[in-house]
Amino acid sequence: MSNPTPSQPLPAPKTRRGELTRQKILDAAEREIGRKGFAEASISTITAEAAVGQGTFYLYFRSKEDVLRELVLRMGRKLRRHLTLAVADAPTRLEAERRGLRAFLDFVRANPDLYRVVGESQFVDPAVFRRYYEEFARSYRTGLAAAEKRGEIRKGDAEVRAWALMGISDMVGRRFAIWEPKAPLKRVADAAYDLLSEGLDPRHKK
Repeated sequence: MSNPTPSQPLPAPKTRRGELTRQKILDAAEREIGRKGFAEASISTITAEAAVGQGTFYLYFRSKEDVLRELVLRMGRKLRRHLTLAVADAPTRLEAERRGLRAFLDFVRANPDLYRVVGESQFVDPAVFRRYYEEFARSYRTGLAAAEKRGEIRKGDAEVRAWALMGISDMVGRRFAIWEPKAPLKRVADAAYDLLSEGLDPRHKK
């Protein structure tokens, strides 16, 4: 069996207890990196936060960089699942956009370390930083293309639209869910939705 490379994670734990320990380390890493930044967080502070020995750390991760890579991907999966559940029964694409915006802002408010953890990954592993956004864009593009075929939004470039809409959510979330933690998220989401719905509405309003 060949040794894993930096791009290949260590094998998943074989027991439930092992997986719980692994997730505990990731939870601690999220808090530590979110508070201190990647450079200041250390394996010793992460394991102390997780209440596990440093030797235990190396059963699941090779390095602090390895933890960050997995943490970014895990945060992406959690956010995508949260959004999927929020829009699952939306009757139209525009309604899905409205619900998705509010769900995104709620998630960011509840997970304030998201921006810092993901943002710092671009300096540690640009590939995983890009993958985080590309995985969002892939599913977003598919949903927009399907909505266009159903006539729910007007025709356009689904790839460009996906990234543009992601950009709106990303910056609105940073400004109002993180920098202004008491901002009324419903009002913010409604204002952002009003902007994007006029651009996506299949009727050519003027």
